[in-house]
Amino acid sequence: MSVMQEKAMEGTLDAVSEVTKTRRPLSRSGLVWQRLKRMPRFWIGASIVALIIVWAFIGPLVYQWSITDRDVLNMGMGPTMIHWFGTNSIGQDIYAQTLAGLQKSLIIGLVAGPTATLIAAIVGSASGYIGGWFDRIVQWIILLLLVIPAFFLFILLSPLIKGLSWVVLMFYIALFSWMIMAQVVRSQTRSLRNRDFVRAARYMGMPTHTILSRHIIPNMASLLIIDATLGVVSAIMAETSLSYFGFGIQKPDVSLGTLLSDGTAAAVTRPWLFVFPAF
Repeated sequence: MSVMQEKAMEGTLDAVSEVTKTRRPLSRSGLVWQRLKRMPRFWIGASIVALIIVWAFIGPLVYQWSITDRDVLNMGMGPTMIHWFGTNSIGQDIYAQTLAGLQKSLIIGLVAGPTATLIAAIVGSASGYIGGWFDRIVQWIILLLLVIPAFFLFILLSPLIKGLSWVVLMFYIALFSWMIMAQVVRSQTRSLRNRDFVRAARYMGMPTHTILSRHIIPNMASLLIIDATLGVVSAIMAETSLSYFGFGIQKPDVSLGTLLSDGTAAAVTRPWLFVFPAF
């Protein structure tokens, strides 16, 4: 081998070693992102959700009518170029009200769904990992909450919280949406706690919360992501149902449930009052 070839090989080895030194191993979230960005379904779903969010929050800024404006010359009119979704009996624009209701529904769903998943991940993993009397107490609480009908409990408590903000409704939905997923997380944790990497972390003296946050919960990331996604939809449906029956968001606030409730009586004679919020 000539001197030039040896120098070229040494330069190549140095370059490879430098790249190896500077390249950091991917974290758990980095691995999840690497998998997601290769999936066309992820980009299609994310694009649709992003368009809905942009439409709900940017749409009112470029529209000439607000939820409080009244057009006395076009009361109870159907969709026109002036009022895209028509107006109600007092001249309020249905398109503006639909976007305002969609904003609240999205906020409630995007907060309540992941919050319920976070509670389920923490409580379920702690119950499955610690076991003993702590596990029995947590299981008793979960079974008790599963037995209590959340809808009827909210009806009983509605006189006490009617004057409060709709933020209370958001956290109420999250409070009664985590129990089933917590049972799933508990079962997964009981199988993971005997794995070698968890035992090694325990023998190294890592505290319980570190083992749960670094080794147990990240190994259920895909399951938790799916549950959080479905939880957003469930929270929106729960809010809409409660508001439709008059136990959720109260006037003068607007939600999709209140719009559907107001438009039910006119669903046949003036369908735009019901169809557009329902769509």
